[in-house]
Amino acid sequence: MNKVIVVGGGAAGLLAAAAAAEHGAQVTVLEKMFKPGKKLLITGKGRCNITNDCDLQEIIKNIPGNGRFLNSALRQFTNEDVVKLLNDNGLETKVERGGRVFPVSDQAKDVVDTLLKILHDLGVELVTDICVTEVLTDTEKVIGVKTKSGKVFKADAVIVAAGGASYPGTGSDGSGFKLAEKLGHAIIPLKPSLVPLTSDSPYIPDLQGLSLRNVQATVYSSGSKAASEFGEMLFTHFGVSGPIILSLSKTVAALLKANKTNIDLLIDLKPALTFEKLEARVQRDFEQYSRKLLLNGMKDLLPQRLIPVVLDQAYLDEEKPVNQISKEERKRLVEVLKGLSVSITGTRPLAEAIVTAGGVSIKEIEPKTLRSKLWQGLYFAGEVIDIDGYTGGYNLQAAFSTGYAAGTAAAYQ
Repeated sequence: MNKVIVVGGGAAGLLAAAAAAEHGAQVTVLEKMFKPGKKLLITGKGRCNITNDCDLQEIIKNIPGNGRFLNSALRQFTNEDVVKLLNDNGLETKVERGGRVFPVSDQAKDVVDTLLKILHDLGVELVTDICVTEVLTDTEKVIGVKTKSGKVFKADAVIVAAGGASYPGTGSDGSGFKLAEKLGHAIIPLKPSLVPLTSDSPYIPDLQGLSLRNVQATVYSSGSKAASEFGEMLFTHFGVSGPIILSLSKTVAALLKANKTNIDLLIDLKPALTFEKLEARVQRDFEQYSRKLLLNGMKDLLPQRLIPVVLDQAYLDEEKPVNQISKEERKRLVEVLKGLSVSITGTRPLAEAIVTAGGVSIKEIEPKTLRSKLWQGLYFAGEVIDIDGYTGGYNLQAAFSTGYAAGTAAAYQ
């Protein structure tokens, strides 16, 4: 019976352990935190967006960071396989808008508990509060790991699934990159992916906590369109966040890395309406509230806190009576409704990113088995690999699939 060590008890590590044990290996998971699955507990705002209910090619499309590398792993353990595994072990799931899959309970803890139940039933040993500092080798193969306390765990195969470098408080502190680097693996420079954006627009503090639904947000760099997303966003004390902002952050990070300046976010507040139809809608509202001040004549069109900001960008006096607004002023207002401007100054730190872009180079990993091309018996899974996707369950699916593929291959090492 092969001995397999899994470094890290997150999504990828837990699936790797389950797969290896299912295929007959003796498995030990070494987790540095007091409890496994700490980052899983905060995914999907604590609800855990398990995967996405779309076809595999769509999943790959939504993993712009080396998604094609995952083709084999995704076919070995699909999104349907993830859902079936959890359902078969007592966790009910549901599909929400955009194909997002969640536990019916809306509790990420239930996902973690189900995965731990699976490991328990398979006889996997789970050791917590233990920090792996070195992967031990002999000539061309790995032979085990060494911990911070000096304890050695012998193994036929080692799966490094220690996560990325975001949310270090969950144990995802970049330690997996150090283990790989010590073994000669190239690490693609790390940068935040799925991270909130910062802004110096003066009205941002006034909008803190305001959520917008069904808007189209577009990133421009020096006037050129770079990327666009439709959906929900949120104003924060430092700038903007929310699903579509997180998806756009990869583009913004790339622009910043290329020393691009003058980055702006234009928000179409009414994307379902053409300019002409929106102008007609505004005209109807103005006729209805003709005797009110402009500030009070737009209450059916926008959230109250957003009205002064829109009027300011349209150079309109909020105290001006609605019945005195000219056609030119109305057009100016509609232009802002179709493109509210937010100046973007940067991204929040890597530690606050949901996902880490960069990591162990895929050029040094076999895509089918996730085995290192440099060392026999060494495997990688999850965020430690240079892969990153959009929001919507794609990153967790990548973690589950790479974990399963690595665990299966390691069992036969």
